Amino acid sequence: MSTRAPQLRQIPGDSVAHRLWAGTKLLIVLVLGIMTWVLPSWPSLILVAVYVLVFLLLAKVPLGAIPRPPWWFWLLIGIGAAVNGFSGGVDGVVVFLRATALGLLALAMSIIVVWTTAMAEIAPALARLMAPLKLLRLPVDEWAVTIALSLRGLPMLMDEMRMLRASFRLRPRGRADSGHPSAEPTVIDLVVAAMSSAMRRAAEMGEAITARGGTGRLTAYPSRPGRADAVALILVVVTCAAAIVLTKVL
Repeated sequence: MSTRAPQLRQIPGDSVAHRLWAGTKLLIVLVLGIMTWVLPSWPSLILVAVYVLVFLLLAKVPLGAIPRPPWWFWLLIGIGAAVNGFSGGVDGVVVFLRATALGLLALAMSIIVVWTTAMAEIAPALARLMAPLKLLRLPVDEWAVTIALSLRGLPMLMDEMRMLRASFRLRPRGRADSGHPSAEPTVIDLVVAAMSSAMRRAAEMGEAITARGGTGRLTAYPSRPGRADAVALILVVVTCAAAIVLTKVL
């Protein structure tokens, strides 16, 4: 069973999900999140799961790209369910499983957005969505650039961590209590090395952005919603509203 982490990069393709505007995908995630907040029940989670499955099929995501949780992940869920069962009975287990399902679905929606969206489209989409806040003289463009750069830097940091772990494993090992540099690395060693690598990467990225005209060019990417975006957003809003109304009535 593969336990590798999901690749937080765009999966090449020309599907319907890929062609949707980045802002539309973010709004869909927001609408589905609001629905699960207003209606925290299994029917709402099933509806979100259906949307996740539909987007996976539309995006034509290969099965090999879908992460497979390791065995200890399911063990932790079992332990959490047992602890909540002892403290709250069956209701405690149900609440725990529902919260876990909600967290997994939220993570899945975020990963799907990353899989089907070019990083260059995130900043201008966020800047356009938050444009009304400019009336309050808030630094919308700076916020959009910060979020986009964070999303872009996360997969790079994950790759650096994998390389650091691999390099530490290749070093000759001494006893952990010997005090020799070849001793087993501690968590502090990995964290310090990761911070050093992240600062180096950040400096290189800053120099590259400056050489290309500054952060203003990151929000100037020509992207805007189309007819398909309106149809997709209206469909999601209508189905979510209908689910909330039907649940309240019934």
